[in-house]
Amino acid sequence: MDDNNKRMAREIIGLVEDIEIMGRKKLKTRALFDTGAHRTSIDVRLAARAELGPIVKTTLVRNPGSSREVRRPIVEATIRIRGRSFRTDANVQDRSHMAFPVIIGRNIISGNFAIDPKNLKLYEKVRKERGND
Repeated sequence: MDDNNKRMAREIIGLVEDIEIMGRKKLKTRALFDTGAHRTSIDVRLAARAELGPIVKTTLVRNPGSSREVRRPIVEATIRIRGRSFRTDANVQDRSHMAFPVIIGRNIISGNFAIDPKNLKLYEKVRKERGND
């Protein structure tokens, strides 16, 4: 398959999609698809509930808007998006103060999905649920 056909084979998704995280347990949640994030990131409590692990390594990450780097654990996870499963490394962090417990990064998006920024149905639903109108 040439590069143009590969690009055309990408599934078009919205900024927010329903996903499943599979460790020893399967959990359904919503994730924000973020092309600015190199690696997928999962909330620490969600990772514990799904029984992801073990930690396979750590990585230094610079948080947006900060010059400070923090060390985060990396676990292997299987993430199902629209019926397709991806086995990938994901960093684990406290995302309790963020709108989405999971960020899907380029390690899954690249070559698999094209994001339609006009598809905001789930994004707007989450904003309303959180009172962020």
